[in-house]
Amino acid sequence: MTTGVTRLPLHRRIARRVMLSWLTFRVYCDTFLAEPNRFATAIKWRILGKRVRARSQLAALLGLSPRAYRLWVLRRETGTPAVQAPHSSPPIVALVDAAGAHDAPALRATLDCLQALGVSAYLVGSEAHPDLESVAADIAWDQQPWLMPMRVGDILAPRALAHYRHAIAQGSPAVIYADDDIIPAGSRHRHDPHFKPAWNAPLFEHWDFVSGACVVQARPEDLRAVTTTPDWVSALVARIIASAATEPLHLPAVLHHRRMRPQPVLPPQPVNPPRDLPSLSVIVPTRNGLDLLRTCLDGLAKTRYPDMEVIVVDNNSDDPETLEFLAKLDPNRYRVLRHPGPFNYSAINNRAVEQARGTLICLLNNDIEITDLDWLATMAATAIRPDVGAVGARLLYPDGRIQHAGVVLGVGKAAGHAHKLLRPEERGYHWRHALPQFTSAVTAACLVVMRERFMAVGMLNEVDFPVAFNDVDLCLRLNARGWQSFYEPRATLIHHESVSRGHGHDPVGAARFAGELAALKRLWRTDALCDPYHHPQLSDASERFAIAL
Repeated sequence: MTTGVTRLPLHRRIARRVMLSWLTFRVYCDTFLAEPNRFATAIKWRILGKRVRARSQLAALLGLSPRAYRLWVLRRETGTPAVQAPHSSPPIVALVDAAGAHDAPALRATLDCLQALGVSAYLVGSEAHPDLESVAADIAWDQQPWLMPMRVGDILAPRALAHYRHAIAQGSPAVIYADDDIIPAGSRHRHDPHFKPAWNAPLFEHWDFVSGACVVQARPEDLRAVTTTPDWVSALVARIIASAATEPLHLPAVLHHRRMRPQPVLPPQPVNPPRDLPSLSVIVPTRNGLDLLRTCLDGLAKTRYPDMEVIVVDNNSDDPETLEFLAKLDPNRYRVLRHPGPFNYSAINNRAVEQARGTLICLLNNDIEITDLDWLATMAATAIRPDVGAVGARLLYPDGRIQHAGVVLGVGKAAGHAHKLLRPEERGYHWRHALPQFTSAVTAACLVVMRERFMAVGMLNEVDFPVAFNDVDLCLRLNARGWQSFYEPRATLIHHESVSRGHGHDPVGAARFAGELAALKRLWRTDALCDPYHHPQLSDASERFAIAL
């Protein structure tokens, strides 16, 4: 249930329109100054009527402006409908980590905010409540309160309690978390928003994106268990998440303004995968392209994996050198299968999987260059998990920029590669490109999956997706069976994308792609959905997790 939008007075509306126009102008100026060539290209596409291409380019560019979020706040939050809180609901009690807090103005800002919203607060680390055990003794547990662990300096959005109480009234799980941004001391301008994904357990293992921006249902023993932990805010939230029967619920709204937030912990390299990994079959389709194939197979020969077979599937190669190379491959290390006829990526791989001996399957493009000897073991260790379906690697272009870091549904009304063209050493969107996590899909250019799960969902769709989107369709069918797609950045390879078969700009290729795109929209409604691991306030025209402007 929502209330209507309150109409602003005339002078406020005029002032807001002026500020919107000024900020929009400044954002475009920032974009032009930062990336003049790309900006000019986007404008050229717009003039030529190529609106989708222009929008995709501009969406990523506009997000580069330091004023982009200020513009978003003015456009999206001012005058938006408010959630109507229920008349009666359990109390929300704030637990403020005040131990060692020497910033009196920051503490006062937090307490003033809570008092204005009518929230009772306990200062943990104060003389009255030196630890969580003393707080647990004073809380009225018979009222079934929800606790809001906070850090000094953090404040709430005016409508935060209404959002939380509305969610609580729906019978929510034990943890409800929201989006947040940063508001520095002495500043009115918020920045660095975090529009968070739906619950993502492996991402949370490397990055606490919940604590300090959530409410939780706790028991007295939960507080006592972490009372001696220095960072009890994170410890308390992690404990409740681990013991809860249901997954945390995400509220896609910026409800917390913070002084600082926990930072991601980038996973160590290299990974030490288990040695007792199951047998694995690597399937490499090819057609001519000897230089690419030789590089790929050389990398496989150096790859460390305990039990691996390599199946090369030849689709109509007619280059004499390629044919000679295939004929001379050691049959003890390689199996060469022939698949004549038109190029159908799905059919080629399906026929090979039917003959594969491995418990695990690795689909691998012939234009992949292997630079990490443990990449396959790293991916296999994740693929054998009972909750995981397809595992995808981080793929880089030869110039070092990211080509694939998971797939986001809905981008371009279809599906796009996340964080594309970002450099691995760049922060990007909160380092998401560098963290293992669930995704909606991964690319089949380098994909590992349990063979029985691949077979259980009917393999690749040869009819609707002979070339494009077959990996997305496969991943979504695996997801539906409870085998979630997984992005594994600790396996990083180089992808010479489309070197082997071109971009399909010919009329026949364009017609085929249009049919595959139509099938993707028909079967999975990618033109109407928002990826749960993306966000409604991130642009569906950008692969770079840009603010929707």
